[in-house]
Amino acid sequence: MTCSAEPLSRIFLQLGPLTIYWYGLIIATGAFLGLWLATRESERLGLKKDTFVDLVVFAIPIAIISARIYYVAFEWERYKNSSFIDIIAIWQGGIAIHGAIIGAVLTALVFARVRKVPFWKLVDIAAPSIILGQAIGRWGNFMNQEAHGGPVTEAFYNNFMQYLPSFITNQMCIDGVMYHPTFLYESVWNILGFAFLLLLRRYNPRRGEVFLSYVIWYSFGRYFIEGMRTDSLYIIGNLRTAQVISIILIAWAVGMIIYRRYKNRADRYYNGKKVE
Repeated sequence: MTCSAEPLSRIFLQLGPLTIYWYGLIIATGAFLGLWLATRESERLGLKKDTFVDLVVFAIPIAIISARIYYVAFEWERYKNSSFIDIIAIWQGGIAIHGAIIGAVLTALVFARVRKVPFWKLVDIAAPSIILGQAIGRWGNFMNQEAHGGPVTEAFYNNFMQYLPSFITNQMCIDGVMYHPTFLYESVWNILGFAFLLLLRRYNPRRGEVFLSYVIWYSFGRYFIEGMRTDSLYIIGNLRTAQVISIILIAWAVGMIIYRRYKNRADRYYNGKKVE
């Protein structure tokens, strides 16, 4: 479907040589809100007040670096002749959430061992914050006009997109073509996941299962939404990286739930009480 609209500016604030982009501001907002929620919950469960503050000091920069490395690795044909500045230019977009998750989880694993804090307790507390941060962070993709789907049909626009706020539809009008707002689909899916995880932890599941449920929820939605996107990373041929990783993560998470229960590794509930 053809369209005509001016895109929103990617720049939030310009102060002389300093440029603050909406993308970075939105990502930072999601991170700080997630930290606030995790800190409150960690105090309730008996961890020291500064535990998550100390963790994110390491986890956020490592997650950003690993997200960029992941993205560049699967887009190497595009970046192999680029300058170093182009390769690290995350403010222009181009980070992969799966890379960020890998970096953050590995950081949490090392942090837990050093601080002698149960790893599964840490990631259970962090899971709602992570998915909420992802929900917010997708709006950074919106400002960059990236992570969108293919062109919409006129019927789809008339039956669905025309009811969206005009600032969304205008931003999805790129070079005269209206595209699917897959950033919005994933943001909504993640908000629903956030609500689900908050509800799940009220039922006091086994330790580790809030995080593993997050992995399943996010990966399930990402698999289908990824199939609509036009900017996917590919492993080989038409195999989309995010879809392959999503299938692997779902299988891993389901397997871990079964394995940990079968081997009596999930011997505590979310609130820390011993399973009898």
